[in-house]
Amino acid sequence: MLRKLKLFSQHRGAWLLLAAGVLVLELTALGFQFFLGQKPCVLCVYQRAALAGLLVAALIGAIAPKTPLRFIAILGWLIAAAKTFALAWDQTQLQLHPPLFATCDFLPRFPQWLPLNHWFPAIFTPTGNCTDKGWEWLSMTMPQWLVGISGVLFVIGLLVLAVQLPCPKKNRP
Repeated sequence: MLRKLKLFSQHRGAWLLLAAGVLVLELTALGFQFFLGQKPCVLCVYQRAALAGLLVAALIGAIAPKTPLRFIAILGWLIAAAKTFALAWDQTQLQLHPPLFATCDFLPRFPQWLPLNHWFPAIFTPTGNCTDKGWEWLSMTMPQWLVGISGVLFVIGLLVLAVQLPCPKKNRP
């Protein structure tokens, strides 16, 4: 099974499947914002940016999945999934245990070399509050779902990384 996972990770279709899944998550968030009137908070915007990083990693993996470029894509996958998980976890904690006075920032703090809120203001400009729950499905809010989804993506990424490593040969008589 591990060999099959390694072979699967060396096919462009696997990386495009990951990219498509992440794109569905991004489009879902935008649908909630533009069609259902949900206002994204700064943590939501950061989660979008982290998912965009995962999308870029998947597209890098799709470029040349049988080359060492695959390792850069896997590393990007793991970093982006871990960052998405951490941000969604933070927002979940704010929603479950709202602070009395403190709140999240109103303006995102992107690096100067990557001002996403200036390049794509409709997508990366926060207008909501981090403690607002808004939408729920099966008693879980959007960040709670993203905790689970990003956690699963991280574990899958670890498995994909693990199968890339060479297996030690067994001594057979």
